[in-house]
Amino acid sequence: MADVVATPQVEKCPASAPFFGFMGVTAAIVFANLGSAYGTAKSGVGISSMGVMNPGLVMRNVIPVVMAGILGIYGLIVAVIITGN
Repeated sequence: MADVVATPQVEKCPASAPFFGFMGVTAAIVFANLGSAYGTAKSGVGISSMGVMNPGLVMRNVIPVVMAGILGIYGLIVAVIITGN
């Protein structure tokens, strides 16, 4: 009798796996930048109305614009981290 050597079967990922991976990266960038743009627009309206009502407090209201910009950068960082994996 011949000895049969069992070779381990390696499971391969489906062919669509890279597509869905890169779609996740795209979604991270798109949604983060959409949120950043929306936040910048809303805070810009707030700064404009604050400039009319109380011009002395305009510089205090720049913080939301900076935070909205940071959100877009965060989305880019997440996309780079996902792509690296």
